Amino acid sequence: MDWALLCLKPFVALPREPGTLGLETAIVYCETGIAVPRLVDPKGSRHRSLWHRPTLRRALRTALLGGRFVGRLDPLSETVADVLAHEEATVADRATGGAMLLSARCRGRFGAWDESFFLCSETTEYLLRARTLGYSLELAPGATALRIDGDDGSSPVRRFLLGCTKVAFYRRTLGMVPNAPYWLTTIGGEAGRPSAGLRRRRIAIRALISPIPRVDETSEARESAPGWVCYSAQDWWYHNHGHSDLQLMSRIARNRTVLLVNSIGMRMPVPGRSSQFTRRLLRKARSTLKGVRRPIPDRRGFHLLSPGVGPFYGSATARKVNRTLVRVQVRVVSRWLGIRNPVQMVTIPTAWEVVRPMRSRAVVFNRSDKHSAFGEVDGPYVECLERQLLTNSDAVVYVSHALMDEEARITGKRAHFLDHGVDLDHFRRRPNEEIPSDLTRIPGPRIGFFGSIDNYTVDVELLGKVARRFPDVSLVLIGDATCPLDELESQANVHLLGPRPYAQIPAYGSGFDVALMPWLQNEWIAACNPIKVKEYLALGLPVVSMWYAEAARYQDVMLTTRSHDEFLDAISAVLAGLRPASAEACRSVVLDASWDACADRLRAIAEGSD
Repeated sequence: MDWALLCLKPFVALPREPGTLGLETAIVYCETGIAVPRLVDPKGSRHRSLWHRPTLRRALRTALLGGRFVGRLDPLSETVADVLAHEEATVADRATGGAMLLSARCRGRFGAWDESFFLCSETTEYLLRARTLGYSLELAPGATALRIDGDDGSSPVRRFLLGCTKVAFYRRTLGMVPNAPYWLTTIGGEAGRPSAGLRRRRIAIRALISPIPRVDETSEARESAPGWVCYSAQDWWYHNHGHSDLQLMSRIARNRTVLLVNSIGMRMPVPGRSSQFTRRLLRKARSTLKGVRRPIPDRRGFHLLSPGVGPFYGSATARKVNRTLVRVQVRVVSRWLGIRNPVQMVTIPTAWEVVRPMRSRAVVFNRSDKHSAFGEVDGPYVECLERQLLTNSDAVVYVSHALMDEEARITGKRAHFLDHGVDLDHFRRRPNEEIPSDLTRIPGPRIGFFGSIDNYTVDVELLGKVARRFPDVSLVLIGDATCPLDELESQANVHLLGPRPYAQIPAYGSGFDVALMPWLQNEWIAACNPIKVKEYLALGLPVVSMWYAEAARYQDVMLTTRSHDEFLDAISAVLAGLRPASAEACRSVVLDASWDACADRLRAIAEGSD
């Protein structure tokens, strides 16, 4: 069998009965994914090495009743107290990281431990992450390891540090706001032990309020490089992860410490004027409760802040309170991450009022859209913020040549064109057997669109005309809709699949016969450069698009139209076999458009080496 042996602490293997862990047992554990031996101390006493998942309820019981008492009551405590569980094949949430045997499949999927966790929580995070994806942990009673480095509770300082790392684990997996009661419970439990004594209480409090040491193989490189704070126009928790802010920052975080601040918004949703008013408020509230997270496990420099902020933009006083709240949160989290004098990248104009008084190595305005052209915002107010950013930023990066030329008089030599990229490894055509079943059940040919369906970008009326013009063709729409689609839903050949995870989008796109870009013809679209066109072309799809300025670069490989009738005729031509270019030619156009290259260029512009 193919296994990887991980040893985190000194141990000596002591087979209880030679041959017990034979081939038949190994096959079972290979299916399990992670096997651990019985642990004993030098005196031969059994070490209780199996553990439950850490929860607030278990922390409360331990704090109120004492660790020794609760530790004998399974499953009230984190420790698996059942004696028999340590003598037979037992499945558990996690185990002491003295010695573990991982199947090659599990090891290959998850890679190495996350060493940025300090003192034991790296194993907890790894094992719980594996369990959520279907790999369970099981005790192998036929193998024994001798643990010779002492007990975790032998040192008061060590035990308190273990409490600290539990708090860090809870915070980074659940967020800062849900972590608050867990932190208070842990510090209260440690400092309030009857036998603790004044000195040990002081140690507990000091340890639990101090920053948790973080270990990272690139920590030295990060410390010598400037940190980044990006004020995104998107929200990680409910927007498509293909957006430029999210793609660029996740790559810069490979050798920089990055704090991505989820969108603080530009307008207050208003009942009757804003579509899906209640849904928008609820999803933002859920995002805010997540606090600070590190959402990409293998990207240790990438951190995410969902700031607590009220959606109040009409009052100058409310705006002042909001920007002060956001600024305080950003400063606190930046200090915790060790970010000093950062590069600050601003995509959403309302963040300028947050950034303006803050110390920065450089301010970069990511001019990805003309936000003042958005119909639901206070246009003059947002336009004023855009003008201040254009005037005061150290660099302005554009994705639209048309918008860059329009504002050249203001920006001068500080303007840089930074095209969007595409994840070529991700957006590759998938074989038929990988196309999702809910799409294969829809009869072909299929005309498709994936992405957000917003009332300021997507021409819903045009989509209705497509459905009526081609009644024998399936119109498939994949994405989150923030506008009414009642008319489309009434069409028998329209299939609204709703949002799908970013990881599954290429598989859905591979099932399209024609890819659509049904844009409205407005000021917002005139200044845009949709990432979607590169994703379609990377999949080798024939693309039919309404006109926008940057589309001129792709006229050799996609059909661009300027009216509804032209759009419908272009679809008809592609369905008849007259596609503008082969699948290979479409993909070749975007082969040099990698997000890695875009991130390198952005870093050079912001840090002064471009």
